[in-house]
Amino acid sequence: MGYHELKKCIDACLKCAALCNHCATSCLQEKDTKMMAICIQLDMECAAICYAAAQLMSLGSKQAAAICKLCANLCEACSIECAKHNNAHCKECAVACKACAEECKIMIASLK
Repeated sequence: MGYHELKKCIDACLKCAALCNHCATSCLQEKDTKMMAICIQLDMECAAICYAAAQLMSLGSKQAAAICKLCANLCEACSIECAKHNNAHCKECAVACKACAEECKIMIASLK
């Protein structure tokens, strides 16, 4: 499978990565950044794996399913952490992460 067949998952990964970056940057502007440390770390990790997953999918890599499994797991962890915080950027990130995890799971199932 290549870009056109995986476009929905690729788009979800790219959106998630962008919102994770936004969330991490916004968390750094919070008054108590130490309290946001886990959120910031997960945001950065999630963005990195989402970009990697999107890139491998667009290349038609045979490793796309493996990286998307990791991506789904990390997106779920980031979504759970972001949902704990009561600010707009974390809430928005949590939604995007959850959606990305679901798209990755759908993509993995379609490759089996």
